[in-house]
Amino acid sequence: MTSPRRQPFVIADNSVRAGKRAKFELPIARLMSGTPVTLPILVLHGAHDGPVAWLSAAVHGDELCGVEIIRQVLEPLDPRAMCGTVIAAPVVNVHGFNTGDRYLPDRRDLNRSFPGSARGSLAARIAHLLMTEVVSRCQVGIDLHTGSDHRTNLPQIRADLDDPYTLELAHTFAAPVSVQSRTRDGSLRQAATEAGATVLLYEGGEALRFDPAAITMGRDGTRRILAALGIIPTVDHAPAQTTISRRSRWLRAPRSGILHLEADLGARVNQGETIATIVDPFGKRVGRLTAKNDGLIIGHTQHPLVNQGDAVAHVAEIDSV
Repeated sequence: MTSPRRQPFVIADNSVRAGKRAKFELPIARLMSGTPVTLPILVLHGAHDGPVAWLSAAVHGDELCGVEIIRQVLEPLDPRAMCGTVIAAPVVNVHGFNTGDRYLPDRRDLNRSFPGSARGSLAARIAHLLMTEVVSRCQVGIDLHTGSDHRTNLPQIRADLDDPYTLELAHTFAAPVSVQSRTRDGSLRQAATEAGATVLLYEGGEALRFDPAAITMGRDGTRRILAALGIIPTVDHAPAQTTISRRSRWLRAPRSGILHLEADLGARVNQGETIATIVDPFGKRVGRLTAKNDGLIIGHTQHPLVNQGDAVAHVAEIDSV
């Protein structure tokens, strides 16, 4: 006796049959010219029952690595061999994506606007649309980001590592480092967590650039999560385990000047070790930045000019667990 065929997956009046993939656009608003702006959505609805997961990228419009990660994750997948469903929103902040801007036209940060409102600001309306049509249908989500403001990040997971299941997924993703991170008010991660989903936030690379290492790590980690959920067949295990950090701090420039970094991204540093020096236009050293504790450099500025107090290097303390 054959089992009954799985029901179609319906999202915003769009129906996707079991074992099929579909792409469609959810209306957001119109530009002042009258041109419609839409949220692109891809759905891979597996032939067999299973969990529902979402992938999102470009919540900040200038953070591009996640867009490519989603493409590489989804391209080889065959919904006929999948159990469950994957919903992808590869470009959430469409306005910022088209203009190369982190923010929306009203200068609001979309990742401080969740869960949003159907009658609120443009950011609130986009947040509400994503929460209602995507996040509300999912048990697990991966939100993909990069560094901002001329900063680059070592591939890393930021999540609530005190939650056992989240910690398990962070180990499965197996980024070089996983950092304990409290949710921020208005963030997608906070709103989705409060809605009952388990969320991993991935950081890697820098804005307005494709970083091949960050993209590869994000792609492989995402595939491992989908396999662990049983959505796709088993994939290769990670070559190394993630390193756990429960505390990190940004080191800031003690003086203004021209920055010379002396420790690379991903480097282990010891307390008191020189991370950067600052010189004036004549070449005279005017400042030195040293590690306040042993740790791992998980992010740093890419800009060679700094003002006093600017964030220079992000150092994560390493946990023994």
